[in-house]
Amino acid sequence: MLLTPAEIRDAIIIALSSLQTNKFRSFLTVLGVMIGVSSVIALASVINGLDRAVEQEIDNLGSNYILITQLPENVDWDNLPDSLRNRPDITSGEARAIQANCPAVAGVSPENHYWRPGGNIVKFKNRKANQPAIVGTWPPFLAVHDIGIARGRFLSWTDIERRAMVCVIGKDIEDGCFEGTDAIGKELRVNGSRFEIIGIFDRRKSNLNDDPLENRKVIIPLSTFEKEYPWDKALTLTARANSLEEMDQSLEEIISALRIYRKVPFGAPNNFEIATQETFREQYGKISGYIYLAMLVITSVGLLVGGIGVMNIMLVSVTERTREIGVRKAIGAKRSNIVLQFLTEAVTLSGSGGVIGVLFGIVVGLWLNSMFGFPLGISLFWVVLGFLVAVSVGLVSGLYPAVKASRLDPIEALRYE
Repeated sequence: MLLTPAEIRDAIIIALSSLQTNKFRSFLTVLGVMIGVSSVIALASVINGLDRAVEQEIDNLGSNYILITQLPENVDWDNLPDSLRNRPDITSGEARAIQANCPAVAGVSPENHYWRPGGNIVKFKNRKANQPAIVGTWPPFLAVHDIGIARGRFLSWTDIERRAMVCVIGKDIEDGCFEGTDAIGKELRVNGSRFEIIGIFDRRKSNLNDDPLENRKVIIPLSTFEKEYPWDKALTLTARANSLEEMDQSLEEIISALRIYRKVPFGAPNNFEIATQETFREQYGKISGYIYLAMLVITSVGLLVGGIGVMNIMLVSVTERTREIGVRKAIGAKRSNIVLQFLTEAVTLSGSGGVIGVLFGIVVGLWLNSMFGFPLGISLFWVVLGFLVAVSVGLVSGLYPAVKASRLDPIEALRYE
């Protein structure tokens, strides 16, 4: 038989009255659900903030950005198959092949990063830079990476031809070594060699790092890099298509040019890797999927504990109110009325925990995103889902105690002490 609105209203009033009578017990029960729901909301907010931060970083690369490497980004170095191990290095020859044969490519920049055991040493007089990165490259580096020059100039082809001992430095290098004085024209020692500073990069900002590597780079001509570090030959290439519309054409041209230059046999797979903005999105999408799965597992434990707490409290409530149930059944209350009463109490308990948990989770999520420097990432989907899960926990946890209460024999219940 369907319950009337008046019966439902009376059940809610009785449930609220019961919860008010046992405030401390109700609070402890609500606490478990609140922790579970707030964990869901807070973690989801942080993950959403991370998603947006990564998305912004990928967008900053540009939709026409292309990365060419010898091996895949996520390669397992411990189990590297021979097909990958025997790939030839990427060299400046590949960059020249792209320059000469790919009209849809606006620019290509070969790059080599040097990491000295124990860290690179970059200093001016007695002042040292913090964790500097030494990079050898070509003049198109500036346009390919869309980096601005704050003062001075960037590398020229003349610098490449002369193997000039010049460098362009990031803002952190300038701040660390020159303490606010103009660094242009000064002499910087880079791992013991003297370089004249010809330019300063604009400061780069990142949502994922308070100290982006770009601000700690010392850029030198690739020819000079090869003279200083002749043993370090493997390069990566970064390129940029003329436009998003020409992206597919540029990729085809690059693949064709590199296969010819690297003498890849017809029908054989490429012996190089190409990544674009979409490649990075797909890779992060796989990672974020595992993050969400871990979040659900962790928060499910909290909700399970909250559900067990609700069920225990409702079973205690059934025992304490056995005589009350007997009286209600004796004066005509149906089993559906008893079930509704205890289910309403359980849902009210868990629903209250859900509301408090949602509010607390939002506050914690905003605070964590602010602390990590992520964009605000409150998701309405997770807020609604968190509350619905809390209500569902109440329904499931309260069902057994409610059915148990409804099946009590009124005569035995009236005799219960």
